[in-house]
Amino acid sequence: MDEKIKKTDAEWHAELPPEKYAVLREKATEAPFTGKYWNVFEDGTYHCGACGAELFSSSAKYDAGCGWPSFSAKKAGAPIAEHIDTDHGMVRTEVICDRCGSHLGHVFNDGPGPTGQRFCINSVSITLK
Repeated sequence: MDEKIKKTDAEWHAELPPEKYAVLREKATEAPFTGKYWNVFEDGTYHCGACGAELFSSSAKYDAGCGWPSFSAKKAGAPIAEHIDTDHGMVRTEVICDRCGSHLGHVFNDGPGPTGQRFCINSVSITLK
């Protein structure tokens, strides 16, 4: 699953439901405490909601109290890239699936040890398997 996926906006639009398209392709954010996975702690692996790439292990998921699924680390070898995001008058670090270019959420440096990171991810951006 290392090969990059390139699709046109029209192809993504036809493939993804509107709420997934808005977040994954247009960088929208779901409301806190509303997503499918914000309060789920089942065992498994979280995959990209657009291309299926493995991103996070359930063992790294924790309750950050922020209303979005939070992970202390990405899965080893996960295709996650980081970009500076200055939208909405803030400076944050956006995380995207580097395999398909889909927006996942943001990463902050206020998470638990040992990484100190909090990957704050939209539920609609991931699928638990």
